Amino acid sequence: MKPGQRVAVLGVEGAEFLMGLAERVPEYLRGQCVKDADLIFFSAEARDNLSRMKSLLPWINKSGAIWVVYPKGQNHIREIDVINAGKSADLTDNKVCRFSETHTALRFVIPVARR
Repeated sequence: MKPGQRVAVLGVEGAEFLMGLAERVPEYLRGQCVKDADLIFFSAEARDNLSRMKSLLPWINKSGAIWVVYPKGQNHIREIDVINAGKSADLTDNKVCRFSETHTALRFVIPVARR
């Protein structure tokens, strides 16, 4: 995250994450999308939440990304479920990271050929 980026946070509640974000991008939106977003952080606590990914696509700019934050090590939502949801939304996953002790984040972008 960089100062000046357009960022939306949807359902992600990690206090450490939100404090760090506010330090870098104090004008981020919480609970709603922002047009031409550089980054959307989206919480998916269950597989059913993943169906929303496609509806987030029109909100990101062509080089933007959607970070899906989901519980790690769970059977009710697995990494492959998140990856498949991204593919169904015509997105490509290109990075994974530890989000917290309990959650992982996967980054999805518009494939370069479609930008």
